[in-house]
Amino acid sequence: MDGPQVVVFTMTGCQHCAGVKAYLDEKGIAFTERNVLEDDKAMADFRELGYRGTPVTVVGDEAVIGLDRTRLDEVFGGLGGENG
Repeated sequence: MDGPQVVVFTMTGCQHCAGVKAYLDEKGIAFTERNVLEDDKAMADFRELGYRGTPVTVVGDEAVIGLDRTRLDEVFGGLGGENG
């Protein structure tokens, strides 16, 4: 596996969640989606981590709350589908 694991906590109908997933797809970054409304374990993990709203993108030990493309770019350090 290349790089840290990427997990996105999402919620059904969340437009910012869709935006984060589109961003990751555009950059070619593999991720695991965990829908907190459809998965009790995901909700338990989400709450245990102290988050209150979606999306939350967890990259290794880093977490990006919301649809923050600038922060995501910083966390990924230019990884993914950038063609120059």
